[in-house]
Amino acid sequence: MEDFPEISVIIPALNAAASLVRTIESVSDIAAEIIVVDGGSSDGTREIAQNSGARVIVAEPGRGSQLAAGALEAEGDWFLFLHADTVLGAGWPVEVASFVSRVAGDGTKAAAFRFALDDDSRKARWLERVVAWRCRRFGLAWGDQGLLIGRTLYDSVGGYRCDMPLFEDADFIRRIGRARLQLLETPAATSAEKYRRDGYLKRCLRNGLCLSAYFLNISPATIRRYYR
Repeated sequence: MEDFPEISVIIPALNAAASLVRTIESVSDIAAEIIVVDGGSSDGTREIAQNSGARVIVAEPGRGSQLAAGALEAEGDWFLFLHADTVLGAGWPVEVASFVSRVAGDGTKAAAFRFALDDDSRKARWLERVVAWRCRRFGLAWGDQGLLIGRTLYDSVGGYRCDMPLFEDADFIRRIGRARLQLLETPAATSAEKYRRDGYLKRCLRNGLCLSAYFLNISPATIRRYYR
């Protein structure tokens, strides 16, 4: 695509062999580079990433540490942070190009995609609607929606923190702020395996309790012990 922005896709991974190929394939035709940041996988994740055309670096385990390490290595003017089990919809390049063309002059905006699950159940559709309401009402888009952000804005808000074992995405999106975040229509379809395994209600309640604890300033390290 002509005049497409130079985007570095950064994917933190840990034992993501089952999903990583589809994630990389969803961005490989357009991205200037794809960086998979491995946190110590033992299932062939690194080899799969390399065979799929990605550059692999190794970082301390923990999504915050891995995302920060990827940003330090990235060469593009824009960063696209994407979970290893998330696949962007086919129309993402057109919408991203339009977004970047509108904000390139000031570089003070970031964008997240529409949350979706790879599950046809009613429970999945219900959760998608809840997340859409949360994003519209509070501007809180989590990491499984992907995040597109220019290098200048990323640096100005301090980037991802390496010392957060949980909620690195909540911390970062709050520093970006609602006024600087645009919600895109392209879906970011994430694996629903965790919800099917644990049960939608149980998983949502646990996530909600942990997030509430975070907003009450309970340390992420303490919350992680419960989360696990």
